[in-house]
Amino acid sequence: MSRTPGRKRLLLVAFAAVAALGAAPAALACNSSGYTYAGLASPSKTHGVAARLTAIGGAHVSNGHIAGWVGVGGPGQGPNGKDEWIQVGFSGFEGSPNSDLYYEVTRAGSAPHYFEVEQGLRPGTSRQLAVLEVAGQPNAWRVWVDGKPVSKAIYLPQSHGTWRGIATAESWTTNKNAACNAFGYRFDNIRIAQQAGGAWRTLSNALPIRTGVNKLLRPSAASFEAISGTLLQQTPVLPKPKHHHAPPVYVAGTMTRSLSASVHAQR
Repeated sequence: MSRTPGRKRLLLVAFAAVAALGAAPAALACNSSGYTYAGLASPSKTHGVAARLTAIGGAHVSNGHIAGWVGVGGPGQGPNGKDEWIQVGFSGFEGSPNSDLYYEVTRAGSAPHYFEVEQGLRPGTSRQLAVLEVAGQPNAWRVWVDGKPVSKAIYLPQSHGTWRGIATAESWTTNKNAACNAFGYRFDNIRIAQQAGGAWRTLSNALPIRTGVNKLLRPSAASFEAISGTLLQQTPVLPKPKHHHAPPVYVAGTMTRSLSASVHAQR
């Protein structure tokens, strides 16, 4: 996703298993522009992906945006090689250490649509997130937050049994001479749906994704921390608040993002 108009495509995000735990610390200049990632992909196709996502410190966005999300699909993975995806997560932008909760949908042949669910979430905020294919409706997907649906069923052609589940942090910048964006996300209890509607199992034998200076720390097979730079503040996890989800607000044309074509190449 991006605050600028037009399609921003990542050229390559490799599954860097050997280097997954060896990211370099942030330097004065980021020395790279475009998208970088730190996360995990399921080793096989799935009907959904879920995780508890926590913003583990105050982010500092120097340029562009940051995000942590779970989702399926990506560039070139829809009908006739068109872009198609759905994901849900936290996003962050210049000027604030806080996060917004969003989901984004790209239908084949259409521009990405970004929906804002919550704003101004403090560091330490945690949400249980999922995208899941609807039982009895092949190719229809729904977004879930804290066990409740926040989207209608969304039809994505030729997506049934086609995509891997992905949980990842991302950073996007247009200026390689700017300081790297600083962020920290923790993903816990990552699960994969074995059939539409559920049949969840814990992620195992995941494929690591890491590029740029991002650190990918893996305390267990189904959890990880993605960290880059120095956070503005380290914040303990806050008690889960009681909250009511207002209807998501579609923000037309403000954010687009793309996922690694290397995930598609692992089929």
